[in-house]
Amino acid sequence: MYLTIEDKRIYYNNKKSGSNRAIIFVHGSGGSSYTWKNQLSLDIDYDLITLDLPSHDKSDNFSDLSLHLYVDVVHQLIKSLNYEKVILCGHSLGGAIVQQYYFTYPKDVSGLILFNTGGKLRVAPFILKSLKSNYQEFVDSLPAGAFYSATPKETIELYIQETSKISADVTYNDFKICDGFDVLSKLSTIEVPCLIIVGKNDQLTPVKYSKFFRNSIKNSELHIINKAGHMVMLEKPNEVNQVIENFINNHF
Repeated sequence: MYLTIEDKRIYYNNKKSGSNRAIIFVHGSGGSSYTWKNQLSLDIDYDLITLDLPSHDKSDNFSDLSLHLYVDVVHQLIKSLNYEKVILCGHSLGGAIVQQYYFTYPKDVSGLILFNTGGKLRVAPFILKSLKSNYQEFVDSLPAGAFYSATPKETIELYIQETSKISADVTYNDFKICDGFDVLSKLSTIEVPCLIIVGKNDQLTPVKYSKFFRNSIKNSELHIINKAGHMVMLEKPNEVNQVIENFINNHF
């Protein structure tokens, strides 16, 4: 399915449940809706929506990528679908997007799920440098940087195939957006139920980021997933899905 914005198409997939409630999943830097393939099997009475952000995978290219654009795309999608209740779920950069969405349109959001992200997302200079000058170096760093050491090779290879579809320039822009993101001073104003999930071995957004969320957001719960890194939803899908299902059943 596609949403049209300014004569450009944004791809999204909607696994429908027949309810008037939805969870919208927003991927991270250089990612796509593929990130959430395992969450489409969640056993909950919610429509499950994944999307490709502008210039990512099946969505059309946009000339200027920004946090504002990404938030606006999610806003236009929510307006077009007209759900009674929406929970926003974001990974890494996607976590920044859904946080900013909440601060911009708090009445639109019933809950937040924050995966391997932070209220501030400084990016290692190595990542930005390799994306600018040696994209293959960045791709080669993904197995060690984004995954736990014992993650099956096939899981890593399939993810690298998918992320390699996104251009180096787009991924660089995504990481630059992360590098400039900082809402630490606003986190205590989040009033909706918030689920925080992080891989114990995440090197890109370490566990301390998620613990800061837990200490700052009143109605929040933190789950640290063992033997998982930055791509926890691909590494430990069954455990992650159980945590999400429990959160939905307990709070909604």
